[in-house]
Amino acid sequence: MSTSLHPVVEAVTARIEARSKLRRQRYLDLIDSRRSPDPARVRLAAANQAHGFAACPLQDKEMLKTGRWANIGIVTAYNDMLSAHQPLAAYPDIIKQAARKAGATAQVAGGVPAMCDGITQGFEGMELSLFSRDTIAMGAAIALSHDTFDAAIYLGVCDKIVPGLLIGALRHGWLPSIFCPAGPMPSGLPNPEKARIRQLFAEGKVGRDALLEAESQSYHSPGTCTFYGTANSNQMLMEIMGLHVPGTAFINPNTPLRTALVEACALRASQITQLGDTYIPIGQVVDARAIVNAIVGLCATGGSTNQMIHIPAIAQAAGLIVDWNDFHDLSSATPLLCRVYPNGVADVNHFHAAGGMGFLVRELLTAGLVHGDVLTVAGQGLEAYTREPFLTETGLEWRDAPLQSGDNQVLNPVATPFSKDGGLRLVEGNLGRGCVKVSAVNAEHRIVEAPARVFKDQASLHAAFKAGELDRDVVVVVRGQGPAATGMPELHKLTPPLGVLQDRGFKVALVTDGRMSGASGKVLAAIHVSPESKSGGPIGKVRDGDIIRVDAEAGTLDALVADEVWQTRDFDTKVVAGVTRGFGREMFGMFRALVSTAEEGAMPFGDMDPDDDVADMQQDQSPQSAEADA
Repeated sequence: MSTSLHPVVEAVTARIEARSKLRRQRYLDLIDSRRSPDPARVRLAAANQAHGFAACPLQDKEMLKTGRWANIGIVTAYNDMLSAHQPLAAYPDIIKQAARKAGATAQVAGGVPAMCDGITQGFEGMELSLFSRDTIAMGAAIALSHDTFDAAIYLGVCDKIVPGLLIGALRHGWLPSIFCPAGPMPSGLPNPEKARIRQLFAEGKVGRDALLEAESQSYHSPGTCTFYGTANSNQMLMEIMGLHVPGTAFINPNTPLRTALVEACALRASQITQLGDTYIPIGQVVDARAIVNAIVGLCATGGSTNQMIHIPAIAQAAGLIVDWNDFHDLSSATPLLCRVYPNGVADVNHFHAAGGMGFLVRELLTAGLVHGDVLTVAGQGLEAYTREPFLTETGLEWRDAPLQSGDNQVLNPVATPFSKDGGLRLVEGNLGRGCVKVSAVNAEHRIVEAPARVFKDQASLHAAFKAGELDRDVVVVVRGQGPAATGMPELHKLTPPLGVLQDRGFKVALVTDGRMSGASGKVLAAIHVSPESKSGGPIGKVRDGDIIRVDAEAGTLDALVADEVWQTRDFDTKVVAGVTRGFGREMFGMFRALVSTAEEGAMPFGDMDPDDDVADMQQDQSPQSAEADA
């Protein structure tokens, strides 16, 4: 499937490679320094090795002691409270048995926390959500620090879990790594009905009992939530980046096909270690081309705005530098091919039934919108992901995805997209830089100019809404919600009241230095505004009554205040300090103090290469660098 690349895809890839050249080379040098024809465990002293396999079954212990079998480390985000992770309980035993059949061993290297934004949404625990990603990354690094593994399998699904696991995996970039999810739960209450009940509750027209019943019918069994939020955007990313066994993303849990795919993860991991002829380290899979493919996939599917934070963080872990201009330009060139809630009425099960990832990847490849000549864990380039798995009497096989969509209300070809662009926009102006997702925002709502009403948190906005104070054209400014202030909680609970105001005929927009989540919906929202108010960003200058213009079409974000007034206006300190005690939030003070901007991935680690600052300064001063940037 040979197609010339779209010029924007080619140009964005080239500039990522140019700006990342020195950092990426140091990263690849790190991978090369770990090359060895021997099992990883032989580098350890005898006592160290004995500690590593003391609890193994006799057969595994003998092979680890005397054989050259590959040893696979399993890093799991299992817990039985969260629907998406409950099915993972059985996976380690499935992987171990399949590994033995393939001539390998497997051990659970460690567990990482998995919290649910759906549970903490709007409450104190949500302030730990984004930093849980980085805690997970560190947990994965610790799990693999025993240095006795030749490959790794990562079990995780949801919002911060997969990005955290991937960041940790990339810091062990010499290890072949496969990601293994649980899959979405079967479809429950239709998403539009769920949204309708939520909005009626916000208006006081139904009670909490009705709301709880609707939510229970929506989230009703093991598996990932079925709307296209961050969790399912993660699975799309792992597929289009070549980190899944092909076709793994959206198979329901507790089915024979899902079990077969878990077994296939173990088989494939055993085949791609340094001990064989097909060595596929994750650090070489995740290159600039894979990152560009991820962004294009995000735009083509109308995926989560959270990925505009996670992808730059993931890229940094692989020695790459990505910014929001890259997202903006790729979105402008990528047609929207999917309508999955909140960008439509269907859920991910409907998307999968209509043709799913195989159909989507083939369409993007054929149009030259993604790189096909990439390294993947399948070892066959991205074309391997145009096929879908199925079971026969002899076992697991793959066939070509459907040539036509099974439902043109859910999934369309490039020739007849739902929109000519992917709907992710960069907005910037005297309020800073922010992100807007317009794939679910009607054209008439994409430009809003109205007086500001400033809030310090979600609770005060809800109080004003209930008091009728927002029944007018309004740009709601919620600040003090950035990573340095409160850990950047999602503000998804603002969606129902703002949606009500818009339905009443008012012009409504949201401007915030917080996140809005993968469920960003029909109201225009400029989110992730940077610099954040806690760091002295201009969003902290806004006063009630200032006219704010959010223009997603022109890409502008401005307070329409006379420049001489704006430049001399004091920063408002009364609405930027977050509450950071209780629920363990005080333990994350170091994270808040060290965190980078949202555009840089909101990472508390700083540069992961101690030579970066000096080397990047030298690169910036070199003629070659200036020429590359030009």
